[in-house]
Amino acid sequence: MSGIDRPRIPDTAGAVSPSGTWRELFAPEHRVAVTVFAGGIAVFAINTYLTAASLPSAVADIGGQRLYAWVMTVFLITSVFSSMIVTRSLARWGARGAYLIAFALFGVGSLICAVTPTMPIMLGGRAIQGLGGGLLTGLSFAVIRLALPARLWVRAVGLTSAMWGVGNLIGPVLGGLFAQIGFWRGSFWLLVIATAIITVLARRALPARRSADADPTPMPFASLTFVVVATVAVSVAAVVDGTRTVLVLVGVAVAAMLVFVLVDRRRPAGLLPRLTYTSGSPLRWMYVSIAVLAIGSTSEAFIPLFGQEIAGMGPLVAGMLGAALSWGWSSAQIASTTWAAGRAAAIVRIVGPGLLGTGLATYGLLQFSSSGVMVAAWFVALFIAGTGIGMAFPHIATAAMTITPDDAEAARASAGVNTVQMVANTFGSAIAGLLVSVGATVKWAGGDPVVASARFLTFGFAALALAGVFAAVASVRRPREEAATQDRSARSTP
Repeated sequence: MSGIDRPRIPDTAGAVSPSGTWRELFAPEHRVAVTVFAGGIAVFAINTYLTAASLPSAVADIGGQRLYAWVMTVFLITSVFSSMIVTRSLARWGARGAYLIAFALFGVGSLICAVTPTMPIMLGGRAIQGLGGGLLTGLSFAVIRLALPARLWVRAVGLTSAMWGVGNLIGPVLGGLFAQIGFWRGSFWLLVIATAIITVLARRALPARRSADADPTPMPFASLTFVVVATVAVSVAAVVDGTRTVLVLVGVAVAAMLVFVLVDRRRPAGLLPRLTYTSGSPLRWMYVSIAVLAIGSTSEAFIPLFGQEIAGMGPLVAGMLGAALSWGWSSAQIASTTWAAGRAAAIVRIVGPGLLGTGLATYGLLQFSSSGVMVAAWFVALFIAGTGIGMAFPHIATAAMTITPDDAEAARASAGVNTVQMVANTFGSAIAGLLVSVGATVKWAGGDPVVASARFLTFGFAALALAGVFAAVASVRRPREEAATQDRSARSTP
């Protein structure tokens, strides 16, 4: 773009060698800060699954069946909103202050949900909880840059991202346990207690000063408005009936996002960093790769349903089938940050979306039988799909964090990782619901609408993952201008 200085882009398009070790990451000088980063993601993830498990009991107690779906939708909308103001929060309050505000919002929202007498009040609590949650997830990426040396960023990102898998394991169990003993409010009281403990750690571990990385520019309200419109439209699409209505809402969301790009790229300081729109920068392709992985992960919401309807699984086993995706990405995130560095890191960024697509497509193809052997193969296929997400995500996120030596732009790029992920999760949930709904109306798979839905969802997301492979290739390719400059420099060196 004219008028914008071209940034220096690293040779591997942002890849960083993870020279630090796990022992160093958990050394005394880093241990508490890492606990805060990981804890913030963990309470957000556990809350997501814990609420889903305990919500039926809450509705039976306080009523509000017609507002059931909005318990999740309101949380998601406010989370997306607050994820976009992470760098502004750092500029105003510094790392410690921003984290304390995020934990306070999350804790107060959880407290309201724990004591609520009615569903409308619970929705208010969930809205406040979402504001805190969106900040927590965004701050984990932005503040890692401030509190840890660069050699530990890949491992820190991998660890914090793996907390989603931990949430998928712990959340349903705890939510189901509290519901089983008739104390669904205990789920939210647990979140209040956990938040309070991590808040104490945040006061000890994080720097109080404002960071030079923070963005002091005014809020880009025009850009923010279009993203919120898109988020609301796609969130409502996930909870309404009627394929035509869903298609209209998704169309509105897509149009709003296109207008957002047109508006945001013309602003001196938009929601996304200027590098996203700079010719030759691979950051846009990194964001596309992150979006593809995030959308692919939303398929897990329907996997337990398919397990129960197609194979006749009980709720526990069906839940474990859905969790296979999370197990895959959690284990792969930890493993890939151990061995993947330099060129290997670039390779796993490309292979990851490919494995995601392969695993999902294989799961769809195997729906012709529900024998014990075939069900075991379902678990393996979903685990493989999850490993694709896990092996690629920490390296893509770290590449975005190190895309430029400009601290302010790098901070915005780091916060953008979370914003893209949150918006993609919202869109992914609506797209998944749409594919499942359309699949159920198609005369396919011997007339079994559930099998058709499973195949529509998994084949559709597998095709999207293939597009993610091309985006990943573009994200690791050096710009032609930079490569030519380096080649001329090399030839001129005696």
